Amino acid sequence: MKPIAAVPLLLALAACATPHRPAGFLTSYDGLAPREGAVRADIRERRDEAALAGVRRIVLAPTILMPDAKAKLGWLTEPEQRLLLREVDAQLCFEASERYELVQENPDASIRAAVTRVNDTNAAGSLASAAAGFFIPGPIGLRVPGSTGGLGAEAEMLSPDGRQLAAITWNRNATPIGTDNPSLSRVGDALQFAEPFADDAVKALSPKEAKSRRVPEPDPCAEFGPRIRPEGWLTTFATGLYIPETSAAKPAKDEPAK
Repeated sequence: MKPIAAVPLLLALAACATPHRPAGFLTSYDGLAPREGAVRADIRERRDEAALAGVRRIVLAPTILMPDAKAKLGWLTEPEQRLLLREVDAQLCFEASERYELVQENPDASIRAAVTRVNDTNAAGSLASAAAGFFIPGPIGLRVPGSTGGLGAEAEMLSPDGRQLAAITWNRNATPIGTDNPSLSRVGDALQFAEPFADDAVKALSPKEAKSRRVPEPDPCAEFGPRIRPEGWLTTFATGLYIPETSAAKPAKDEPAK
């Protein structure tokens, strides 16, 4: 068992965020400032508190993959792209529905997001990491250096006339020492980072003192499947691996067969 006293040191060593690189998706990058207290991710944000105070109803636009990012990702297949964008859409829906009413018509504002960077997760290194986990149990895992992936994304809230009310840029890489689970999927780390990105994004796109509300019924995000996926936790516990088939969002009804 790992010594408890070593945990803070290991987390400190693992907490290296990827530097901020604007991707050109946001309508404006003016006023973006580092989020205080952010450790694992590089987060830059801004919000117009007065304008956000009047937002109650929002529409969510489908997440896109930035053309520049797609051009650099010759390894990313169409199924992998759909899987990742679907998971980001799901997590943004889950988080936004706890702060706003999700609508299709007459919104007070809209939220749009883009994946700006994807670093692939290495399957061979992940297998070695999972195997090592059986012999080195504990909350902090070890990953093979060079086998870890990452995710970059941006999001903003726009008024009906296109004025930016709030914005965020977000970048995070998995680390050799930490709590990110290895995966045989090349987008495994990026998929796992969809939830923390969405959580940070919706916080940035909400009034600073806004509190979560009860999820309405019927669930406006039901198309993505359950919000809590215990089968994913059980699979990870049993194998030491993040497996998208048991953890990621439910595919869209019109998604083509793999």
